[in-house]
Amino acid sequence: MINLLGHSESIKFYENKPDVEIWRAFDKGDEFAFNYLYRTYVVRMFKYGCQLCRDQALIQDCIQNIFIDLRKKRGGLSEVISIKSYLYKILYREIIRKLNSNKSTILQGNEITENSFSIEFSHETKLIQEENLEEKREMVRSALEKLSSKQRQAILLLYEEGMSYKEISIAMEFSEVKSARKIVYRALSSLKGILTGK
Repeated sequence: MINLLGHSESIKFYENKPDVEIWRAFDKGDEFAFNYLYRTYVVRMFKYGCQLCRDQALIQDCIQNIFIDLRKKRGGLSEVISIKSYLYKILYREIIRKLNSNKSTILQGNEITENSFSIEFSHETKLIQEENLEEKREMVRSALEKLSSKQRQAILLLYEEGMSYKEISIAMEFSEVKSARKIVYRALSSLKGILTGK
């Protein structure tokens, strides 16, 4: 178990370093780098996983499996430009793998998320909402549910997770950044059409 001093030191040491450098240090066996990655991303990954699947125990298992697997593969990991995008991508894959192993039929990613990938507003957003905005919020939520699963995922990554288009393209496994821009543009256009009744 890593002590609190180690955690504090790892956060201070790595918080302003680029992802590529942190990932290389982790790959070379740096325990502070591992500690930093785990402490920084576990809660975020769990929150993101809850958007993909409602089974919290399954999500926790997936996250644990990911970190165990990454630790085992140290020394042979590929370079990572955006750690958050990479971890979200492999979490998505791990959830699909776990769900498939629990079912008799094989599901594709879009089948899994088509009905379960809903947008959850942050706690701060809920607190800010005034009673007179509740109707508008419900209208937006309802409109979001009419988008495709991929569009909802892109909107979540952009607005809730604060990812750049490049990071979204990594997380959603697009070959080009313009594909991320395109899906967000189409999602926003569809939302506008739904909300204005056009």
